[in-house]
Amino acid sequence: MGEKKRKHKNNFIFKKRNYKIMIFGLIIIAVGFILMSGGGSEDPNNFSPDIYNFRRIRLAPTLVLLGLGIQIYAILSTTEKD
Repeated sequence: MGEKKRKHKNNFIFKKRNYKIMIFGLIIIAVGFILMSGGGSEDPNNFSPDIYNFRRIRLAPTLVLLGLGIQIYAILSTTEKD
């Protein structure tokens, strides 16, 4: 009888800009974890000092933390009202 037609609008929590920043942050985190992998010795009886190189100890964790910071920024940043 008195039914009103509802217009369904996509009500996402974030705007398009926020999602783009989140995807960028996820890519940075993934690159950090990829750089952190590897470095093992093929022979378990021999020690490989490759696990202590700059890439695995400094660069990769820095990228992971940077990516997490980007994620926090993407979540907390406000966008203009449409």
